[in-house]
Amino acid sequence: MRDLDGTLQRYFCHTSFRPGQEDLVRAVLDGHDVLAVMPTGSGKSLGFQLPALLLPGLTLVVSPLISLMKDQVDDLNRRGIGAAAVHSLASAEVRRSALDAARDGQLRLLYVAPERFASDHFVRLLRTLRIARFVVDEAHCVSEWGHDFRPDYRRLRDASRACQRSDGQNGRPPVAAFTATATPEVRDDIVALLGLQQPRVMVSGFDRPNIDLRVRPVADELEKHQRLPTLVGARRSLVYAATRRNAEAAAETLRMSHIEAAAYHGGLSDTERSRVQDGFASGALHVVCA
Repeated sequence: MRDLDGTLQRYFCHTSFRPGQEDLVRAVLDGHDVLAVMPTGSGKSLGFQLPALLLPGLTLVVSPLISLMKDQVDDLNRRGIGAAAVHSLASAEVRRSALDAARDGQLRLLYVAPERFASDHFVRLLRTLRIARFVVDEAHCVSEWGHDFRPDYRRLRDASRACQRSDGQNGRPPVAAFTATATPEVRDDIVALLGLQQPRVMVSGFDRPNIDLRVRPVADELEKHQRLPTLVGARRSLVYAATRRNAEAAAETLRMSHIEAAAYHGGLSDTERSRVQDGFASGALHVVCA
């Protein structure tokens, strides 16, 4: 008998599941292929993180977002859950250490960027790991109908078939696909292109009552920058801009108003992006302009 409530409280400090979470966790634990379409902020990552604690073997998580991988791995390690990530920004030594830890059974979850599956060496290494669940995050990336198509996702069906199950049964490990946005056409693509077998398809509502949309008309860039410090105020905030230059300008405007802010974009060094991300996660940095 699996103690879902006890595991939830011990590791994630929650006394109850959010709507839809418990059904998702049970479907993953029961060994079904799963397609979960749930909005950002609904806690869908718990759908594979909690099962990873209760299943024998390693949960492999494919994610295209390095910043998200870093956030989740850091959070899991703080909770005492063994996790690591393998991606292009990690040094060869860090990647080797993560894979060694996975082979030695020191990890519950291993996050992997999709481009890793273009490497025959990496796919051969997968065959040496005992995989409990093969998780595909941002699964809409597999579909050309999706808004963020990633060709490397097309390799994942064959990659999952190359894995050995941790429970000793024949066939590939169960596959669980997660996304926050997928039309019916994209869902069909996900099922077909990832090779999901009789999947449990779980689609929750997309209403976000905690989000309030407002429009503040401004005459020009000058007025926009004059209003920005007041709009941000004392709240921890994300400010989105159309270009890198605009992100830098917004951060400078806020700093001139004595608000701790920094820009985050692809033109920064890996070290600087990590510094900004860590600062915002820890609360030391008040605002990120991206």
